Amino acid sequence: MACESWFCACTVGHLCGYSQRMRTGRLAKSSHGAHIRRGRAADLDALWELEKRVFATDRMSRRSLERLLASPSAGVLVARAEGATTGVAVVLFRSDSRVARLYSLAVAPKYTGRGIATALLAAAEKIARSRKCQSLRLEVHERNHGAIRVYRKAGYREFGTYRHYYQDRGHALRFEKQLTAFHIQKGARS
Repeated sequence: MACESWFCACTVGHLCGYSQRMRTGRLAKSSHGAHIRRGRAADLDALWELEKRVFATDRMSRRSLERLLASPSAGVLVARAEGATTGVAVVLFRSDSRVARLYSLAVAPKYTGRGIATALLAAAEKIARSRKCQSLRLEVHERNHGAIRVYRKAGYREFGTYRHYYQDRGHALRFEKQLTAFHIQKGARS
């Protein structure tokens, strides 16, 4: 499925209290007033500036961001509010896997604590489900306590560690969330 096609066909179940039909390019408006939509080439400069503001080390290069924006195996989700890019989530997919990877999630320092990370995470899960992924995995720096709280609150479970993963030799905590729920339907036969 093409990355952009899920924006037109799916309904957001619940994003920060709002339930809306998705429109092309716009996923949902959350309670903090940010709109989340698919990233596009025109977002490159703003995403590069956000990357430099948020990450002191281990940041993506401008060229990597450009490639991700154009890649059919990546979903780049951009949060915007007050005329500015407030956050981004990058989700990676492999055609031979039912596991998606949250490669990056960043929120501009001015906008932290407003639910943007939670909304981006929910959007990342939605795009992973639309690609038939059964789970979403991520790595987070062991000292990024704010992000760890967001992931745990969203139902992610820690399942491992990558030692000395980051440039500062910090460890990465590995988290995963199962995205598929098997429901027993009334009257269904086994």
